[in-house]
Amino acid sequence: MRQESIDLMGVLLSVRDLQTSFFTSDGEIRAVDGVTFDIDEGATVGLVGESGCGKSVTALSIMRLLSRGTGRVVGGEILYRGENLAEYSEAGMRRIRGNEISMIFQEPMTSLNPVFTIGEQIGEAVRLHQGVSAREARNRAVEMLRLVKIAEPEKRIKDYPHQLSGGMRQRVMIAIALSCNPRLLMADEPTTALDVTIQAQILDLIGELQERLGMAVLLITHDLGVVAQQADDVAVMYAGRIVERAKPEIIFSRPMHPYTVGLMNSVPGATGKRRRLEAIPGIVPSPLDWPSGCRFRTRCTRADDACAHSPPELVEVEPGHWVSCLKVSAADAPVLAVEA
Repeated sequence: MRQESIDLMGVLLSVRDLQTSFFTSDGEIRAVDGVTFDIDEGATVGLVGESGCGKSVTALSIMRLLSRGTGRVVGGEILYRGENLAEYSEAGMRRIRGNEISMIFQEPMTSLNPVFTIGEQIGEAVRLHQGVSAREARNRAVEMLRLVKIAEPEKRIKDYPHQLSGGMRQRVMIAIALSCNPRLLMADEPTTALDVTIQAQILDLIGELQERLGMAVLLITHDLGVVAQQADDVAVMYAGRIVERAKPEIIFSRPMHPYTVGLMNSVPGATGKRRRLEAIPGIVPSPLDWPSGCRFRTRCTRADDACAHSPPELVEVEPGHWVSCLKVSAADAPVLAVEA
């Protein structure tokens, strides 16, 4: 048995060497290529990276919600409580989705059905997974709206999505996701398009509900500030691969991978000092033509010929700190004055 699969005690979800491809007329696009991470019971893992790096595809792969006919998991394991979801039938996955693992999608207005009321949409999830009556489903819908702090829930269940503000629609999405008491919640950019005040309220709500219900959370975001406040562990993705993994206090004070360092230097006030912001040079490569070796080498100031030969492995360079870079050791880590 491989070392990574040993001793899953306390681990709710264990993703091992996940590989997901999309098959198009232009060829195979390997959107996720060798991603490995664990989520413990009740813990929050932050998955961070630029748009297009594979964060959302990782979550959709876990849920088995990839575009039918073009996208599929082509390698690796998705171990949920020791069972490999990659081998589940579609009927088996329907029992898992919404009931055991739920997801909040990026844009609530496109995720909610405009022709059904809020109460009908929450109630549908409960009836589908728990087989309750229409009355029980309605009562559960009212209870969930109250749980996510929507005022006058008895009236709001009769509203349609367009009658709610963006923040309220996002709360409804959370209510739907939590209506069956899942063990794992995957939140994909849960504060996208919301103003700063509402963003803080939504994040606080997710944290409060997590503590109350004891669920684990996979928080997908490009916002380093969000993971600093919410996550127990952080995985940084670039071009379909995880390049650095550690506790947030380590990521923010001792980032080692050149990409992570670049992200930190491009965030206003991240180092606690007033300075000119630094942009990461170059552009993200196309998934149809990933660079050989290290995928960040075309944008990295430390890259040399060795970086082009073989992909660097994700290795533990110091206790609890995993980095995928040939040029990094514990002695190389910059120490940043960061308030996490």
